[in-house]
Amino acid sequence: MELKVVKASVEKGEGLGWGKSLLVPSIQEILKNDSKSVPERYIQEPKDRPLISQNLFDSLQVPVIDFSMLAQKDANEIRKLDLACKEWGFFQIINHGVREEIMVNMKAAMAAFFELPFQEKSKCAKGANEIQGYGQNFVVSEKQKLDWCDMMFLKTFPHETRNFKFWPLTLPGFKEAVEEYSTEIRKVSNKIDANLSVLMGMDENGLKRKLGEFQQGIRMNYYPTCSRPDLVLGISPHSDGSLFTLLLQDDEINGLQIKHKEVWIDAKPIPNSLVVNIGDAIEILSNGIYKSIEHRAISNEKKPRMSIATFVMPGDEVQIGPLDSMVNEKHLPRSYRNIKYIDYIRQKFAMKMQGKAHTAIVKL
Repeated sequence: MELKVVKASVEKGEGLGWGKSLLVPSIQEILKNDSKSVPERYIQEPKDRPLISQNLFDSLQVPVIDFSMLAQKDANEIRKLDLACKEWGFFQIINHGVREEIMVNMKAAMAAFFELPFQEKSKCAKGANEIQGYGQNFVVSEKQKLDWCDMMFLKTFPHETRNFKFWPLTLPGFKEAVEEYSTEIRKVSNKIDANLSVLMGMDENGLKRKLGEFQQGIRMNYYPTCSRPDLVLGISPHSDGSLFTLLLQDDEINGLQIKHKEVWIDAKPIPNSLVVNIGDAIEILSNGIYKSIEHRAISNEKKPRMSIATFVMPGDEVQIGPLDSMVNEKHLPRSYRNIKYIDYIRQKFAMKMQGKAHTAIVKL
């Protein structure tokens, strides 16, 4: 059987960038040839396999924040946000202001891309030293286990970071859907940033003054069905390197799991909501008060699943480290060293997804 590997020409690489990843086969294409078998390289070690039938913790639910109440500076909702960031590192937001039509269009554009013939998708393949485009990231070894997922990653803000050679511009409606969705999500992220600034002892513009203009990147994840979902992982356990991430889930299919008090629990979808998780950069800036949390994705036998993760990040040249307002030499001494964001993100992309291994790099 010919394995269709997502190939990119060397000239697509542009300098060092954020990192690179080894080329791997498209799992979508593997399944077109054999939908029943699970290739050895995708079978996780026994200790890493998901317990698909586990339902002991179904009563646990990721906190839900009413964004319209935050906009009114409701004290109870602000307190809920603070506790969610401290105790969970994850929360779902409702009434966030992004129209349902925009979210539906974004999901449809993504679905249309992954329905394209392989040769068409491959025109958007990642470059040699790039993390943008169609393919896979965080593959650093020929021996590491692979995720049951194909993905597309695009930088969307600032505008000058967009690289349209990785966008399927001939796909009707794709560019328009991504531009509209990314613009609306940016409005939501600005409000989250303002609330986090206040919670970390600054005014609403505190993080923006400290970090400058934020970057935004969108990762579109396609999880095919799997005949043995108990053997594979859609995405391996990891925390995000962002300030925070906003995830548009499939409204019908569970797939995202977060590690809460050493137990994996489902982040059950709420239609038209967004899942928000604290990233490594906020953990560092908050001196560990708010922690980025391990999460993973699982697969299922019945129906493919898609999700769209939007990462909000500092500028590459910005130094990140604990904010003065989050350090008290007597009660809360500095726990992280300062690091330029581009150096942190390059170290992250040089490793496979491996839980919280990345934040250990900057811990004192």
